[in-house]
Amino acid sequence: MKVELLWFSGCPNGQETDARLREAVSLAGVDADVVLVEVTTPDDAERLRFRGSPTVLVDGTDPFAQESDPVGLSCRVFRTPDGLRGAPTVEQLVSVLRGAA
Repeated sequence: MKVELLWFSGCPNGQETDARLREAVSLAGVDADVVLVEVTTPDDAERLRFRGSPTVLVDGTDPFAQESDPVGLSCRVFRTPDGLRGAPTVEQLVSVLRGAA
């Protein structure tokens, strides 16, 4: 399984998502390493279909994306059980990882 975390340096939620994603990989029991991908330009954002920072890709698919989500260098929010947050919960990440396995 290929797991990538796309981020840009202006977003404060990348580190938290990285820690949660690494924990989720362990809890889900999947064979995957988390690869960090820094998005630095609007052209990169467009090419990668980057829906904001942080973006988690599982085998190239963004499990949290809605078709209407904009592409670009912006911070992103996620719907969680506790409302909108800057990172998905560990439980949400475990769920998408297990669903992709």
